[in-house]
Amino acid sequence: MDRDWASPLDLDAVAAHAGYSRYHFVRAFKAAYGQTPGQYLTRRRVERAEEMLRTADLTVTEICALVGFTSLGSFSARFKKATGMSPTAYRARHVGRGAALIPGCYAMLWAGGFPKTGQEPSAGQQPPARHSNSGEAP
Repeated sequence: MDRDWASPLDLDAVAAHAGYSRYHFVRAFKAAYGQTPGQYLTRRRVERAEEMLRTADLTVTEICALVGFTSLGSFSARFKKATGMSPTAYRARHVGRGAALIPGCYAMLWAGGFPKTGQEPSAGQQPPARHSNSGEAP
């Protein structure tokens, strides 16, 4: 769950991987961590969202999707419950205290947020040429 925190939680698969039934896994997880797997995953997602709100120039909606929430309303409600403030208020309070925000395009690329639009060149093919903005003809 720590590695794939942005993916939907497949509790049956996680429990099977651990060698437990779904219900026994939830009981054992809660005994070990003090919260259910869903609560733990939500906390991890909120922690990642806090980091992105402090460091990346992305909208709250983009961050919501990148950390694995499918609803902006549930993201905002869970974020506020965990931190005591809305995502927007959190950003306003913490931005400007450190380095400049990372441009959104770089943050999205790093997080894998851009969909793949085309196929990789097959062996022996060259990728399409890239042109600079120098005004010169290709």
